[in-house]
Amino acid sequence: MSSSSDDVSSSNCSSRSAEKRYKGIRCRRWGKWVSEIRVPGTQERLWLGTYTTPEGAAVAHDVASYCLKGATSLHKLNFPSMLPPTARTDLSPRSVQKAASDAGMAMDAQLISSREMAPRNGGFNQEGQALSISVDDYL
Repeated sequence: MSSSSDDVSSSNCSSRSAEKRYKGIRCRRWGKWVSEIRVPGTQERLWLGTYTTPEGAAVAHDVASYCLKGATSLHKLNFPSMLPPTARTDLSPRSVQKAASDAGMAMDAQLISSREMAPRNGGFNQEGQALSISVDDYL
C-alpha cells in the first residue's frame, strides 16, 4: 500500500512547475522540496528544511525572508497574507531558521491532512452515491 505522502511528493516533482511558481524552493530528485536563503550582508546560507509539498517549502522561505529583510520583502513573498504572528524582524539567524521550519512543517501537515481527507473517485463513495462534503466541514 502506497502512502499518500509518497504520492504527494512524487506527483509534485514530476511537473516541476512549482519551482517556477514559488520563490526560494527547489525539488530534489527523489521528490522532496527544499528551501534555503542567504543571510543579508553575508555569504552565509540558512538551511530552512526539507518538505513534502512545495507550499511548505515556500512558506518557510517567506517567513525567513520577512524575518531577515523586514517589510521590504513583503511584495516578493509567495504567500504574503500567510505570515504567522511569530514572524519578527529582530530574530537571530538560528531563531529565523526555527520559525521558518515550524511554519513550513505546519503548512505541510495541513496540506497533507486535507489531501488525505479529500474525496476519492470523483466525489463518489464505493456505492456510487455522491459524497456530501463542504468547505465548512474543514473550518
